[in-house]
Amino acid sequence: MKARTRRKESHPMAPQTAARVHPPPWEVLVLVAHRLDPKTLATASCVCKTWAASMSSDCLWEPICSAHYPSLSGLRSADPSVPFHRLFSIGRAASKLRKRVRPPPPLLSLDSLDFIIDIRAQGLPIATLVKPGDELRLEVGPNNLFQFDLRNPKPESHSVEEMPSCVVKVTWNAVTKGWGGVFTVMDCDAKVSFIPGSEWWFWEDLPLLPTRSGVVADVKVVASSRRESGGKVRVEKVSVGMLSALSWRYLSVDDGLRYLQHFLLDPNPTTAGGGA
Repeated sequence: MKARTRRKESHPMAPQTAARVHPPPWEVLVLVAHRLDPKTLATASCVCKTWAASMSSDCLWEPICSAHYPSLSGLRSADPSVPFHRLFSIGRAASKLRKRVRPPPPLLSLDSLDFIIDIRAQGLPIATLVKPGDELRLEVGPNNLFQFDLRNPKPESHSVEEMPSCVVKVTWNAVTKGWGGVFTVMDCDAKVSFIPGSEWWFWEDLPLLPTRSGVVADVKVVASSRRESGGKVRVEKVSVGMLSALSWRYLSVDDGLRYLQHFLLDPNPTTAGGGA
């Protein structure tokens, strides 16, 4: 007699075996990759070759690179073979290095300087403007730029007759208190029209230093908009500053002072400015 095998039926209240949950395929990451931050993208690209190819694509890194380092994104026009994730890596490394290498504070201060501007037309003095260091310090704006305005304190003096064409010479000296040091920031001339309301720009390359890129001295001279008695014209205002020869932007106050201290505090200072 054969034994009958009875199927064991599960009780309706017995716990059910949970179904195995499979993780989503890795391709799903590609759908959300555009929402990941640069650090997460870089980490994901190190998982395997397939992830590296997906997470390093230009379509993901181009907007990131353009947002963080727009100037580097323009390099693609020079070499389209450079991927955007590589440009981002270069920009990030340069940014970290820039933060680590900070120049020491300048030894000079604006309070210790006086600016003296001498302007001559056809060899005749037409304006001499002096800006003490304490006034220079008060003029520093929120942008902290090495750019200052000097107004003619004696508008009634040194006015000259209107000249449609004449040679104007500008000399800008930076002097430490007590005349302990003098550096001629600018000494150049140009042919201009000395008429009411005229503005003249003078610039001169300054001596190169081994510690920084080129610097340019910049002077703007503004003539009075109205004729004085006798139909004469006078200098109303002068603006002076120092710019980077690479970016053509004004130096910061600290960068300008660091440059000047090389000549004003050096044991054997060079007192002559560079040639135009």
